[in-house]
Amino acid sequence: MSLKDELKQDRLPSHVAIIMDGNGRWAKKRGNSRMFGHKHGVTAVREVTESAAELGINFLTLYAFSTENWSRPKTEVDALMSLLVSTISSETSTLMKNNVKLNAIGCTESLPSSVQAKLDTCIQKTSANTGLTLTLALSYSSRWEIIEAVKQIAADVKDNQLNIDDISADVISNRMATSGIPDPELMIRTSGEHRISNFLLWQLAYSELYFCDILWPDFRRDDFYRALLDFQGRERRFGKTGDQIKK
Repeated sequence: MSLKDELKQDRLPSHVAIIMDGNGRWAKKRGNSRMFGHKHGVTAVREVTESAAELGINFLTLYAFSTENWSRPKTEVDALMSLLVSTISSETSTLMKNNVKLNAIGCTESLPSSVQAKLDTCIQKTSANTGLTLTLALSYSSRWEIIEAVKQIAADVKDNQLNIDDISADVISNRMATSGIPDPELMIRTSGEHRISNFLLWQLAYSELYFCDILWPDFRRDDFYRALLDFQGRERRFGKTGDQIKK
């Protein structure tokens, strides 16, 4: 029996988030530049996206470029932006074939105009697709997102559009960049690092966390299935006892 066949369809997460880590180390082990790793990481993105779509998972969020990544050497950032443009262009047909809808979160206005244009075109072209929603976190950090949400709430209170006593978890969630998307049930991080790295801090409050040693360019369908099987073997209690969950 294949790993895919072992999965229980009724226990798949609706939303999976992934920190795609290890491109640079993968390339260094092969005596190549970091960009060599980033380019090969595209294959892993394609395999995971197609796998999620085939399984009927509703949402997949990939941490593609953080606000902190802007501090990397300019040559690497410029090359990453160029790779983003070419990848979005080349993968649009794959998204259409798999009925995938593209979405983006983050301070996307800080991206180069060429990236914004390709991103907007792909988002528009895939907007009518009804399968998996693939969200790219670009120029994103969770602290940035939370600050922006606080500013919106403060402005609404100041303008008497919101009573301070009515601020709730739902009010805050609705101001997040992921508004309208359920919180991830599963977060995967590759490369052996055990950090969340400023990714979806609000949304990951009750997510199951899965860490593996595989460097992102080597991550394939079976690795994704293993993460899902691990998720299905866990008991999600949300603060309750195991006995309460079983009732």
